[in-house]
Amino acid sequence: MSERLHQAPAVDTRSMVVDTLARYLALCDVPVRTEGELGDLFTEDAVWEGGGSEYAEKFGRTEGREAIVEMLSAYLPPTPHFRTNVHLLFPGTVDVKGVTARGSWPMQQLSRYESGAAEVVVAKLDVTFRIGPDRPRISAFRTERLFSAPLAGE
Repeated sequence: MSERLHQAPAVDTRSMVVDTLARYLALCDVPVRTEGELGDLFTEDAVWEGGGSEYAEKFGRTEGREAIVEMLSAYLPPTPHFRTNVHLLFPGTVDVKGVTARGSWPMQQLSRYESGAAEVVVAKLDVTFRIGPDRPRISAFRTERLFSAPLAGE
């Protein structure tokens, strides 16, 4: 029984890490279906980057909370980019060591753009979190496109 008690904090931390990532993705959906600020989910010195040749070229590397929020805002209302956009997070892995948690997840994104075009994207998310006194915050976020395909029109 004492072994289970020692595991409980790591399980709680894993759950909070997944909740933080899910909240981030929900705030990137269009229309946004939750309230909050993207900046609250990142550390001050966070890094956000595209991985693989396609996303490295498309997104590059952005450093710092304010710069990340500015970059992401270019894809979110009121900027006309998506008509609708939804992220689906699939089960992944989370490894907690001290005040750091690292996880990897497959994610599916279904998007309809302002142009009317639509696509499905499957990406791999590799995310590092810094565990703070109130909650985990994203300190490194990397996304790599694995698959994409156009979707039929409206």
